[in-house]
Amino acid sequence: MIKKWFLGLSLGTSLIVLSACGGADESAENENAQPETEEQAPSGEESAGQPEMPEPDLEGVPDVVAEVNGEEVSKEEFEAAYTGQFQQAAMQAQMSGQEIDQDQLKNQLAESMVGQKLLVQEAENQELTASDEEVDQTLEQLAQQNGLESKDEFLTALNEQGMAEDEVMSQIETQVKVDQLIAESAGDTNPSNEELEAAYEQLKAQQEQMGSEEELPAFEELKPDLEEQVKMQKENEATQTLVAELREKADVTINL
Repeated sequence: MIKKWFLGLSLGTSLIVLSACGGADESAENENAQPETEEQAPSGEESAGQPEMPEPDLEGVPDVVAEVNGEEVSKEEFEAAYTGQFQQAAMQAQMSGQEIDQDQLKNQLAESMVGQKLLVQEAENQELTASDEEVDQTLEQLAQQNGLESKDEFLTALNEQGMAEDEVMSQIETQVKVDQLIAESAGDTNPSNEELEAAYEQLKAQQEQMGSEEELPAFEELKPDLEEQVKMQKENEATQTLVAELREKADVTINL
């Protein structure tokens, strides 16, 4: 989901750490935009034999990773975001047994951060505003996504990791503006019944391909999750299109 994508970069490793501590299962579900099918996480015995977690390679990262219309992506913010992204990739690689291509991961992150800067700049250019109610709602959503009961608990957890409340609030205000920009670009994202049925058939095919013996819940039971999935897909497609349009007109340099 774009909200998680954006804040995951903006807040560096903080949301990754919080998810690992309390809301990992829910965060993974939101990140993959897949309806829940009650797949079980590996047991302690299964994970005990897994190899040791690798370390992120931060050697050679330039002081200015990228420039976007004169605005810099600094080494510090890139390394903070990369550490969080790498932790996620390492956990996935540990489960799949695949190696991480860190050069590819760095380039993907740099492109994502360029896209982030472009969206923020466009939101500011359009002079979008964020109401207190919208900021508060976003805070509550982030708390839930990270397995916390309230926005106050969320802010406290981030503060304990070294993030001041005013810094978090500023970034969330920016997030709300970006959400408005994306919503305007995406238009009506409510899925049709045909789109929901297609998503359900795709999910069924994926389960069969994985050789799962677990029976997929009925369409009506999964319908709310499918609606959220299709809406997120439409938002992501609109975001990618908007970033591509902004990139064509922008002055962008990546120094990796």
